[in-house]
Amino acid sequence: MAVLAGVMAGANPVGLITAFYLLVVNVAAFWAFAHDKRAAIAGARRISEDRLLALAFLGGSAGAKLGQKLLRHKLRKEPFRQQLDGIVAIQIVAIAAFWGIRFVGAAMAPAAGV
Repeated sequence: MAVLAGVMAGANPVGLITAFYLLVVNVAAFWAFAHDKRAAIAGARRISEDRLLALAFLGGSAGAKLGQKLLRHKLRKEPFRQQLDGIVAIQIVAIAAFWGIRFVGAAMAPAAGV
């Protein structure tokens, strides 16, 4: 939430769109886990694991992991759990690489006015 507040304070349009997208996809991922859990209990039609993983891959990994932990859903489904953890790990590495490149690029840029 602090990131979202920081982006909103800066009023960067790309940042606002990105923050809004991530908020929506994470809420959708959490909702999908909650809906699938209810369907599993009721014996109704379920959401496929591929769709749940796709939501996580598209940026909803935080919502997916939160849904998995809070709702205690798909905790013991080993291939699914490993795949979701893999998506989270890849996204963490991608974010770290993005910020690392951004800061290294800023540090190597010549100083203005010199």
